[in-house]
Formats: sequence, structure tokens, C-alpha cells
Amino acid sequence: MRDRVTRSERWVVKIGSALLTDDGRCLDGRAMSGWVEQMVALHRAGVELVLVSSGAVAAGMSRLGWASRPSAIHELQAAAAVGQMGLVQAWESSFAEHDVQTAQVLLTHDDLSDRKRYLNARSTLRTLVELGVVPVINENDTVVTDEIRFGDNDTLAALVANLVEADLLVILTDRDGMFDADPRHNPEAALISEARADDPALDAVAGGSAGALGRGGMQTKLRAARLAARSGACTVIVGGRIERVLSRLREGERLGTLLSPERGLVAARKQWLAGHLQMRGTLVLDAGAVKALTEDHKSLLPVGVKAIEGSFRRGEMVACVGPDGNEVARGLVNYSAAEAQKIMGQSSEFIGQALGYVYEPELVHRDNMVLV
Repeated sequence: MRDRVTRSERWVVKIGSALLTDDGRCLDGRAMSGWVEQMVALHRAGVELVLVSSGAVAAGMSRLGWASRPSAIHELQAAAAVGQMGLVQAWESSFAEHDVQTAQVLLTHDDLSDRKRYLNARSTLRTLVELGVVPVINENDTVVTDEIRFGDNDTLAALVANLVEADLLVILTDRDGMFDADPRHNPEAALISEARADDPALDAVAGGSAGALGRGGMQTKLRAARLAARSGACTVIVGGRIERVLSRLREGERLGTLLSPERGLVAARKQWLAGHLQMRGTLVLDAGAVKALTEDHKSLLPVGVKAIEGSFRRGEMVACVGPDGNEVARGLVNYSAAEAQKIMGQSSEFIGQALGYVYEPELVHRDNMVLV
């Protein structure tokens, strides 16, 4: 299974607070430079990268002189606001030394649960990656409330892996991986090199609490791996302090714990599209569009749509039916019903003229579509 790591083309790399802040002392610039050097090497080798960085709260605590993590939301938000400044500056300056551009992206749970905002975030991240920019993502700790928090950046990283359709999620932590027993208490504990993410036996060995700085332990990392597996991504849980850890993973070295999905990337995403969202409307296609979708596996363009039925928003699921009324596909629509009415039957070049803006040239992109 390790060849899936060496062949993967899009990585989401998540780095935990304890690693980034040298166990709470301050931002560890030397360690960050080492990871950046490895990520730049991957980047130049053609690997598309998204970085999910913890550390804002921990860095803020250090700057404010707080010895222990507060429990009050407003204090956590204040620490995050202070720490985020230094965290982003540190990442930007480190990547800039290698002439690699970065972009800050702050997300909340609402951004990924609301279909319109999901598509907006997805489009932005994919555009950044295509431009060769490395997005640096963190939870927007300064505005979240207790009800909408991801709870930990492991979960955020898995959701981002789903969002950008990553091949691989790498979770860098202060432990070398998952063990068959707690290595802090059992010197005979053995590293689990490879396993299926959905293996129920892993639950028994994923116990243990998080460190003083973080919100998640090995249990959250296992949950993150299972969440990433839903869209077909592999996950490696590995020690961030291992020398050249990212480079050695890319070279195929058996470091950390590799958790693999049941299905491949495309099959998992298609299953999710087919079975987990409610239909909000219908697009009636002409025969040419039906052929383009079913035989040529192309995206749906406005020119192939003859009629719009129902009321839907950008990002919601719609059915695509042929002239005979039979459903041929379903997918996430890039425009609302009102917008689609204005551009149906027209070429993609007409979208800007009709609406005054362009989200995407496609009405439904093939990556967000499943044939039925």
C-alpha cells in the first residue's frame, strides 16, 4: 500500500500545535523551516500541497504569557487572534525564502456544511493550488462559537482533504504513529505500519488524551483518517520530528501508520454524491448534452440545458434528465435556479454578459457529478 503514498499527487499536510510551538514554548522556527524545505521539494516535484496549520492558540498563549490553555471561548479567541499574526508571518517568510507563494485561508464548520460556501471554498482552494500557491489553512478560532467548532484541526484537515479531493492526508504529530498499545506505559508496544481505516480493532488502541496544547488525541486522528477515507484518501499518521519525514514518506519509506480507504478516490466521491444529498431541482437536457455526459464524460454546460425545474441554490444537488424524462446524472450545481434560467441554452462565454459575473464556465462540473 505504500506505493499509494509515492504515487499521490495532492497532499494535505496537517501539523499539530505541540510540534509547531516546541511544546508550548514559542513558534519553533527551525522546525518550521525544515518542514517547509521538504514541502517545497515536493511542490517542485509536482505534488500539489495544502497545509493545515495548528498553533494559533498555542502561539498566542506564549505571546500572552499564559502557562495553561484557557477553557473560556472568548479567551481562546483572544489567544488565537494574537497568535495567528505570528503564525502566518512565520509560514509566509519561510516559504518566501524558496520563492513559493502562500495564502491564508480561515475556515469554520459553516463554510463546509453550507453547500454554496462549500463550493466557494473548494473553487478558491483549487484555484490557489493550480496557481502553484500553497494554501495555509486554520480554523477561524477568532469567530467560532462552541456549537460550530471543528473541535480539532485533525477533523478540519480531513474535511479539507475531502474538499480538495486529496490523494493523501499526512498528520504530523508528536508520536511516531499508532501503536498496538500505549508506548508511554508499555515498552513492548509495536507500531502499526498499515491498516484499513475502517478496521474496528483500531478503536481499542486509539485511546489516550491530547496534550496540554491540543484538542485532539489519537482518537481524533483515527476519526480524521476515516473521514478522509470517505472520499478515497489515504492517511499517514507520523512523527513530525522524524528527520526528513515528508521526503522519506514520498520516497516510500515505511514511516508512521498508513490507513487506507475501502474505495478509491473517484469511486468514494461518486458514492457520496449519489447517496448523501437531497435533490433540490431538475435540469432538462438536450440529446447532445446527454451524449456529452454519458459517453464523453464531460461537464454540463449551460448550452445543453433546455429547461429548469424547481428552486435550488448554488451548491445544491440537482438531477439531470434527458428529453425522455429519464435521469442520466446528478450533481452539485454551480448556479442557482434563477441564474440558470438566465444562462440556459447559451454558450459559457454568455454567462458574464447575462449575470455580470462568472462562478464557473460549467453548470455542473464533472468532478461534482455522478452518472445514474
